Amino acid sequence: MERRLIYKIIFILAIIGVCAYFTFPLNKRINLGLDLKGGMHLVLRVDTRALSPEAREDAVDRALEVIRNRIDEFGVREPSIQKQGEDEVVVQLPGVANRDRAIELIGKTALLEFKLVSNEPDKLKQALEGAVPEGYELLRSQEDDEPLLVEKQAVLTGNSLTQAAVRFDQSQFNEPLVTLQFNVEGAKKFAEITSANIGKRLAILLDGKVQSAPRIKEAIPSGEAIITGRFTIEQAQDLALVLRVGALPAPMYVEEERTIGPLLGQDSINKGVKASIIGSALVFIFMAGYYLLVGIIANIALLLNLLIILGSLGMLPLLFPGVSATLTLPGIAGIVLSLGMAVDANVLINERIREELAGGKTLRAAVANGYAKAFSAIFDSNLTTLIAAFLLFQFGTGPIRGFAVTLTIGLIASMFTAIVVTRAIFELLLGLGLLKSLPMLKLIKETKLDFIGKRKIFYAISMIIIVAGLVVFFKKGKQAYGIDFAGGQLQEYSFKAPVPIDALRETLKEIGLAEASIQQIKENPRVVFIRTAEQKSDIITAKLKEKFPDQDIQVLRIEKVGPLAGKQLKTKALYALLWSLIGILIYVAFRFKHFNFAAAGVIALFHDVLVALGFLAMTNRPIDLLSITAFLTIAGYSINDTIVIYDRVRENSRNLRKTSLYELINLSVNQTLGRTLLTSGVTLLVVIAILFYGGEVLSNFAFTLLVGFISGVYSTVYIASPLVLAWSRKSAK
Repeated sequence: MERRLIYKIIFILAIIGVCAYFTFPLNKRINLGLDLKGGMHLVLRVDTRALSPEAREDAVDRALEVIRNRIDEFGVREPSIQKQGEDEVVVQLPGVANRDRAIELIGKTALLEFKLVSNEPDKLKQALEGAVPEGYELLRSQEDDEPLLVEKQAVLTGNSLTQAAVRFDQSQFNEPLVTLQFNVEGAKKFAEITSANIGKRLAILLDGKVQSAPRIKEAIPSGEAIITGRFTIEQAQDLALVLRVGALPAPMYVEEERTIGPLLGQDSINKGVKASIIGSALVFIFMAGYYLLVGIIANIALLLNLLIILGSLGMLPLLFPGVSATLTLPGIAGIVLSLGMAVDANVLINERIREELAGGKTLRAAVANGYAKAFSAIFDSNLTTLIAAFLLFQFGTGPIRGFAVTLTIGLIASMFTAIVVTRAIFELLLGLGLLKSLPMLKLIKETKLDFIGKRKIFYAISMIIIVAGLVVFFKKGKQAYGIDFAGGQLQEYSFKAPVPIDALRETLKEIGLAEASIQQIKENPRVVFIRTAEQKSDIITAKLKEKFPDQDIQVLRIEKVGPLAGKQLKTKALYALLWSLIGILIYVAFRFKHFNFAAAGVIALFHDVLVALGFLAMTNRPIDLLSITAFLTIAGYSINDTIVIYDRVRENSRNLRKTSLYELINLSVNQTLGRTLLTSGVTLLVVIAILFYGGEVLSNFAFTLLVGFISGVYSTVYIASPLVLAWSRKSAK
């Protein structure tokens, strides 16, 4: 055995060992994302408009610190709190079950103020009649709705607080209350206020609302105060918490929310694993059945590919401190999809080996030449897909980044396993004399079709499909978009038994939501989606539980995107698409040293994206972030087939110098047609598995990929290839 081969085998075994170490046990190495284990993802905007320029400078940093302290005391395990942009804070809370309490706790400004209450009945009467005296404001007590005329100027604020705790009163009701302790300066000021205003009432306000207004019976030199308000124990604990860790420097608003209930998270895991097993099994069965021994070798590489992906995710915290290995539902789809795409390289190599054997080469020479001739196409096609994956990571958020990470690792791993691992296995079998022949099935025979001659017919077909899709898309307007881009709120509910949509609509009419969109899942009619323009989840949930008390209604998911966040997400998505296409254009032009090749390829990508967009609009599927993820994946993958044809044109042009470009392109398309259909077909097996078994969350994503990949095969043959000829200065014939 050659020393070079021994070193290669040792290197591969070392990779397997390291990846296995960082993969198992799987539940300790890799964390599940919020969409799999449940929890909340919030994007909070800090409103600094009312602050002075000096206070505005570090307002977001101070808000971030306050939120971090609140969440730490709230007891959430492994939260993530990060600054985003100039005025946003991103909060991720795994496993949080009480959504309303969490939002209240995080978003409460907690501005504590003490204000004197006017004890003049005439002034109060005047205020109630609509003429509020200057320097006062009319408020109502949260305790008993009593009208109070309080001074606008606070005599003391929460800045002087050192402690806030919960204790119970000594009455028969044993109600919880919040005790406050001031620092030395605050205690001194509080003593002065109470001694100078004996007999008056002192209103205690939190975020502008009067919690209580006790009467000052005597001077209080101890620096202690008490807030009463008929709290529950939980409310008192939360109030004490936010007061203890400090007030937010400015109000905060929820710009984006994605809450996943534990039931939906577990369901997503089950469906994601099921889709993965079915998709992978279909790929393994096809490869072994079609390529026989060569297919089994490819399957070994695919299994190692999966191990490298999982091992790399486990290694992420070691390679990049502070970055955790998090697996999301789109991330699972990325793993399965990367396995389907990994077949692309194996099929290309296998078909090249087949051609070399048909040309009379020896087995050893056929293997060596097959790998050598396939390398450039494999490298170019994978690199273009990596460009799209990189931009997905740059412009994506949350789970979409998880998809980009797993897809990137999967593509790099597939190049290693297809080029290095399978070749090492071939060389080992040849060296040991165990490989005498390489039989393979061949379902797609050699063709001699005139694809280029019929280009105008297919140009017309493409234009009709694209125009029809765009007409429907623009006609739908905002209705074409999901809440990611249009804004609004989406609620997903699970009922014990199916409820007629008419009954749901009548229920929503009673709370003024007649225009809400209601969608019942055909495959599972117990699940209902309700989409509203505004945040109404609390009202809807309460009304549904009141109207259908026996239905055991469960909130599976709540997603909310504000108009500003929706606009930003749409802008990011457009930039991601635009820059990925520009990146592919530049790379293909550089590699093939001809702008015509690159421009034709990118126009074919535009074609595929527009076809997918049109089909989404025509089938009433919303365009959301996962749709954009699918568009970028289509762009990165569809160029693969085009590059393989370009690579063959480049090779044939060197060997057949007197052949016209028309004939060269036709010959190249015919030579690679079998490989194009095979690789796209195998990847479609994975996409179909995700579509039918991956659950509702991934349905839109998989449908977009299905349409885009089919369109990609078509556009490679009938759009990209003819356009190269159309723009060439050479004579067509």
